[in-house]
Amino acid sequence: MGELPIQKPSSALALPGSQAQEDQGSTFKASGDSKPKKKICCACPDTKKLRDECIVEHGEAACTKWIDAHRKCLRAEGFNV
Repeated sequence: MGELPIQKPSSALALPGSQAQEDQGSTFKASGDSKPKKKICCACPDTKKLRDECIVEHGEAACTKWIDAHRKCLRAEGFNV
């Protein structure tokens, strides 16, 4: 049908820093769209490794610090955990 063409805003109207984000190919979606781009198994590998090693060596009850850190990281990546 008769759709209007979408134009990019001129540089005078663009928000500061928005051009740099467009050039880099933003890795985060808009704040209204919170679906993560990564699979949960691939997100936060550092905290996941520490959490898993602690649980294997000391048991889940002794590792709440690492479990909470991993959950915080996953939430920052957009997962609802």
